[in-house]
Amino acid sequence: MELIIAANWKMHKTVAETGDFCRFIRQSETLFTGVEVLICPPFTALATASAALKGSSIKLGAQNMHWERQGAFTGEIAAPMLLALGVEYVIIGHSERRHLMGEDDNQIRQKVKTALESGLKPILCVGETEKEREQGLTEAVIEKQLAGALEGLESGKISDLIVAYEPVWAIGTGKAASTADAESAAASICRYFLSNFGEKKVVGLRIQYGGSVKADNIGPYMVLPSVQGALVGGASLEANTFSALIQAARKAVIS
Repeated sequence: MELIIAANWKMHKTVAETGDFCRFIRQSETLFTGVEVLICPPFTALATASAALKGSSIKLGAQNMHWERQGAFTGEIAAPMLLALGVEYVIIGHSERRHLMGEDDNQIRQKVKTALESGLKPILCVGETEKEREQGLTEAVIEKQLAGALEGLESGKISDLIVAYEPVWAIGTGKAASTADAESAAASICRYFLSNFGEKKVVGLRIQYGGSVKADNIGPYMVLPSVQGALVGGASLEANTFSALIQAARKAVIS
């Protein structure tokens, strides 16, 4: 199964910086064979990234979206707006949205449903806090978040869904989860899908690891049985660093 490596820039990069990055990363595109690469810039830079990546195999993603297709929702972005810019993926339920912006399971579920119905591919983020980890609640938290996001969805509608396991305590801290912890969490995600959607959906499911991942530590995660990619934060902000990370991921899988 092809790896999927996504760059989540969060609140970084101007329009000009985005254009420079995309033009630079395209120069390394031939080195990414066998890896699906996507970039998720801020909303303000999506049009620039779309134009700069046109004709490239590198895909475009958004960092969030609203569940309504239009309406009086000041400051929000709708799925049709993203699709018009060439966006294919959208990150939903990132821990920063959950814990800093107060998004709950109901809102996340509505976003996942709308994304799938609109033709966008959701990257659903799940993961436990440090306190929950210390209490041995990792699997229970992941299961609750998956249930909250996917409740009521028909199995036929989740073929394009990607799940990103991002332990909250590892995001931006420099403390990456051990490969054993990452595999355990990813395996629990697989078990949830097996129980709720059947074996066929587990076979096609891609699970990313995210949390202080970089070029010199990504390899061991990419060869885990239940992991097929990474959601990258800080290490995706410089084109040469991100390129090195993608190449390291690819090398780990093909070697």
